[in-house]
Amino acid sequence: WVQEEAPDVLCLQETKCGASTVPPEIRALSQFPHQFWAWPDGRPGYSGVGLLARHEPLSVTYGIGETHKCPPCRVVTAEFPALFLVAAYVPNSGRGLVRLEYRQRWDAAFRAYLTRLDARKPVALCGDLNVAHAEIDLRNPRANRRSAGFTLEEREGFGALLEAGFLDSFRHLYPSIPHAYTFWTYLGGARDRNVGWRLDYFVISRRLEGALCDSKIRSRILGSDHCPITLYLAL
Repeated sequence: WVQEEAPDVLCLQETKCGASTVPPEIRALSQFPHQFWAWPDGRPGYSGVGLLARHEPLSVTYGIGETHKCPPCRVVTAEFPALFLVAAYVPNSGRGLVRLEYRQRWDAAFRAYLTRLDARKPVALCGDLNVAHAEIDLRNPRANRRSAGFTLEEREGFGALLEAGFLDSFRHLYPSIPHAYTFWTYLGGARDRNVGWRLDYFVISRRLEGALCDSKIRSRILGSDHCPITLYLAL
């Protein structure tokens, strides 16, 4: 799929490996000579993100700064001439919402980080943001109002990001398309029945609206409980 899609940048979330254990077939992707990996110290199987690029970024940073005690494994930011590209794996609020307060603090700190970047040049955020923003973004909204990823608190946090000057690229282009999901639990044949959630996003600075060509969900691509998404920008 990667060979066919041929992206300029490939972002991976929840990689579950450290840099030394990245599969050799990924390391060997000749179209991505510039590879950047982040993972939690001492817990390489816990989470992590990767950012693979055709062209060398101007700079690469990890984490969201000192304003929040977020493990740097969750965010990689690459600066290119036209924009910042942020690859992120947002913390889950946990079963029973045990980490909802932490998630709210993280959302506020992440929003502040993205706003600081946006003050310098446009931003494209790619990642598993662990939130379904609106009822249209999951199959069973009524039954999940206090489920991680669809609480009012998490949805309002995502809404605050949009209000800060960003666009949900997919919903901006396709505001009323139903049953467009990027995640399906492995349980109960959910994917075959398309009982899913839209948790993965390309969020862009509002001033990139004129450069936005398309935002796609590749729901037919298997290999994970999430599917890939693709952003097309004319820069």
